[in-house]
Parts: sequence; structure tokens; C-alpha cells
Amino acid sequence: MSLLTVEHLTIRFGGLVAVDDVSFTAEDGRITAIIGPNGAGKTTVFNCLTGFYKPDVGRMCLHRDGKDFLLERMDGFRIAGQAGVARTFQNIRLFPRMTVLENLLVAQHNTLHRASFHTLAGLLGLSRYRDAEKAAIARAAEWLERVGLRHLADDEAGSLPYGDQRRLEIARAMCTNPRLLCLDEPAAGLNPKESADLAALIRDIKAREKIAVLLIEHDMSVVMEISDHIVVLDHGAKIAEGNPAQIRVDPAVIAAYLGTDEEDAA
Repeated sequence: MSLLTVEHLTIRFGGLVAVDDVSFTAEDGRITAIIGPNGAGKTTVFNCLTGFYKPDVGRMCLHRDGKDFLLERMDGFRIAGQAGVARTFQNIRLFPRMTVLENLLVAQHNTLHRASFHTLAGLLGLSRYRDAEKAAIARAAEWLERVGLRHLADDEAGSLPYGDQRRLEIARAMCTNPRLLCLDEPAAGLNPKESADLAALIRDIKAREKIAVLLIEHDMSVVMEISDHIVVLDHGAKIAEGNPAQIRVDPAVIAAYLGTDEEDAA
């Protein structure tokens, strides 16, 4: 069974159909890329999956631990906390004045809040809260090690180079222990070496965490290198899907990215 099943997803903004009857699946341990030209509806799909938008039509079902979570019926904070969907953003959204470590601890706020009995155990310094706090710090340290930022744990997040901030945002998402990780253009603005390092990190997450990864990306070298399955959107509609070799030679995909003779003449 697929971890995520999206069926007939449709969302309109006034007279504009941003996503038009899109269906696809995402499986555990696999990377599914959603690609397409600017304005194709890719980020709108992510915004539906994570609760920022409610679709006009469609079903988004995440299957986890024997339960079905209908994402279109859930509030955004429940999608993250209960269904286990985490995301990064095209524009980095770290807490720039907090330290690198603090950004990862904030991501574990819900776990710490429950352990504190809604702050009481924290105020009293009870062992339940101290143990949870130690576990949160250990998890944060583990992810900082995996993304190569442990030596910068006490630096302000906003002081990091751009590529390090990208990796920190992924580490923060992983600290929520997600089952579905949605990465919105994680290679945007990176140089070739940084893109290669990012691709290696995403492959490592896939191999070791056995979660589903949804990827929006314009860097086709990254997409073709790491994706198991690719869904192609154009003007809100799905025009193709398949493995990288199939997508690379698909006429509809080539036309969407390069244009047709008729479009060029117009």
C-alpha cells in the first residue's frame, strides 16, 4: 500500500484552476518528484497536503500505522503532529535569531510540551520532562551531525551561509519524526557542489529513514539523479508520470518545458 494517495485533487482561485484533477501516489522508501514549469501548480499541491489550502475537490489519504488520515479534513497542525507530514519551503523559514540547536528544539515543541504536562513538569523540574529534554537535545545533535552542522550548534541560524541554512531546514523537519517529507525546491540558489551534497543528504534520508519523500525541484540534474518516480504538471494538470528515463524522453514533458513550434510562432 502506498503511504500517500492523492485522488482528483482540484483547487480553484476565483476563475483560475490552479490544480486540475491531479492524482498520484507516494511510497515509503521512495522519492517522488513533482516537476513542471513555473506556475504549473506544484507548490499549490504542497500547500494542500500540509493544510495551508483546502481543495475544492479531491481526496488526500495518508496511510500510517494501520490508520487512514484524510488530510483534506484536518487542520494543518494536526497534519504535522498526527499524520506526520513535514515540509520545507521555497523561501527559507528558519528562526534567524535563534541558535542552530534551538531551531531543532523548537521543532520538537509538541513532544516536550506533552512531557511537561503543559509546562507544570518543566517548571518543577520533574524527571519525566528532564528525560524528554535530553532526548530532544540528542535527536537535534544527531541531525546536526548528519547535515554537517554540529560544530555550528551555538551560532545564530541567520548567520549561516545559504547552503547551510537549506540543510538546517531539512534537519529541523526531520526532528519532527515525519513519515512524509515534502521538500519545496531545496536546491534553489545552491551552487553545483552544494546541490550534489544536498542530493546525497536526501538519498541518505531515503535509505536510512525509510520514509516517503516528495520533492519539488527545478534543478533537473538533482531530480533525475535521486528520484524514483516523477509526476509532471503543466497549467495545473498532470501531463506525465514515470521513472526518470521515461520522463526524460516524454514528448509532452519536452513540449511543456521547451514549447512547441506553434507556441514559438505565436
